[in-house]
Amino acid sequence: MLKGRNLIDPMDFTLEELEEIFKLADQIISNPEDFTHICQGKLLATLFYEPSTRTRFSFEAAMIRLGGQVIGFSEPNSSSVSKGESVADTIRTVGCYADIVAMRHPKEGAPKVAAINSPIPVINAGDGGHQHPTQTLTDLLTIKSIKGRLSNLKIGLCGDLKFGRTVHSLIKAISRYQNNKFVLIAPKELKVPEYIIKELNKNNIEYKEVEKLEDVIGDLDILYMTRVQKERFFNEEDYIRLKDSYILDEAKMSIASEDMIVLHPLPRVNEIAYEVDDDPRACYFKQAKYGMYVRMALIAKLLGVR
Repeated sequence: MLKGRNLIDPMDFTLEELEEIFKLADQIISNPEDFTHICQGKLLATLFYEPSTRTRFSFEAAMIRLGGQVIGFSEPNSSSVSKGESVADTIRTVGCYADIVAMRHPKEGAPKVAAINSPIPVINAGDGGHQHPTQTLTDLLTIKSIKGRLSNLKIGLCGDLKFGRTVHSLIKAISRYQNNKFVLIAPKELKVPEYIIKELNKNNIEYKEVEKLEDVIGDLDILYMTRVQKERFFNEEDYIRLKDSYILDEAKMSIASEDMIVLHPLPRVNEIAYEVDDDPRACYFKQAKYGMYVRMALIAKLLGVR
């Protein structure tokens, strides 16, 4: 039973509980009209201390499509945060008004602090360079829907693997399914953090680290592209030097297998050329839509509505 639970880390739910969410998401995709009133009278609070388009809009669209309503802020300076209010006090206050919270914060661990102090369910909508569990649910539902499975996959993750919270969350989550292998494609300055490598080693999960995308793209079932994130860099020179490390274009796609799919958590800057958008293997906008459906299922489950 997921009613009343928080989602802070992708490992918070068992595989069986994830399957419950995916099953409900599939039902919503098939018959959306059956779910248009299930959250009537319920309020979602979106507390976004950091800019967002897809995540915030998909949460808001998800709640509205379920018949609920949304309050919140997309800019902390428009709230009492600008007066120095703590996360704990903000969440206690918001808990007096709303039924469920989605929070994005630049500081790692802030949604966990919120969950400890919250009288209502808290969903982590991204904390710094740490975790992004609802993007992970989106990624898993997209892969399951398009590839038909979540096991026996060769997954290439390319770009900013050091600061990319979506990458960290996805590796942790999809490692729990059988016989998945990872190809980690990044310049040495943006390699996956050591704690992720330790986890892969500890669980005997096969992986390799490479620097050239064209050397491995032909072997992949999934290519997960990420942007080099300017906002995570302390030094603009490093960002400028690394930002164009990987650009996926038609030439590289011509080496890939016919059933490989390309995912991207978006926004993209220039790491996927626009010419790739017309390739049937480009699934990143489908992925954005699956994000709304999986968040609808998650909200419904955490609120315990039927």
